[in-house]
Amino acid sequence: MNKDIFGTAIKDFYNKKYTEDITVLADDFDDDHIPIPYLFRTYTEMPKIEQKALDLSYGKVLDVGSGAGSHSLFLQNEKKLDVTALDISDGAIQICKERGIKQTIVQDIFNHSSTTYDTILFLMNGSGIIGSLDRIDLFFTHIKTLLSKNGQVLIDSSDISYLFQDDDGSFWVDISAGYYGEMQYKLKYKNQESEQFDWLYIDYNTLQNAANTNGLISELVFEGENNDYLAKLTLAID
Repeated sequence: MNKDIFGTAIKDFYNKKYTEDITVLADDFDDDHIPIPYLFRTYTEMPKIEQKALDLSYGKVLDVGSGAGSHSLFLQNEKKLDVTALDISDGAIQICKERGIKQTIVQDIFNHSSTTYDTILFLMNGSGIIGSLDRIDLFFTHIKTLLSKNGQVLIDSSDISYLFQDDDGSFWVDISAGYYGEMQYKLKYKNQESEQFDWLYIDYNTLQNAANTNGLISELVFEGENNDYLAKLTLAID
């Protein structure tokens, strides 16, 4: 995404210039919207799956795809944890700083390698950052280098197979087209539109199998009401 859609929208809201939400464009589905105020929610306003992840967080934390910094703020101010907010958006990180987050980084997670963490968070369909299923080994290989010995990855996603289910329970997924959770989106905000990008929704069994293959133990710690779940990944003991 060469245009900072999220950053522009987040700055507008923070500076009281909020007039519209982000539109999510997908070829095969109706347009969706991301309400900008939602990115500034407090802990009590968060869905239970996010509250669970924050409750489980400990030690030195990396909040990947931090956005406006709502998760980081709670961990820093309420749980008194050593947290770093990381996002590819300059605008988002600018607002994180203005909201009082002490440690911030503008960077792609795949390029981050400076230290290790006790908790790495990937929230709000955090698996999306993987992009496509053929990148999952690369993802796990890199994440393992960022985990402390007793560290954990907390990642949420959704099994979107229900989108391809007919009334009789049968599926109309084209197997030859690849994994059904691989999506392509564009984002639109005001007069800006992003390039198309890949986003991965992954069912828990597929995530677990890939994690195990890459030397990680996966635990299902929370299941939501909308086919969403939170998984905890830890390093397998040699």
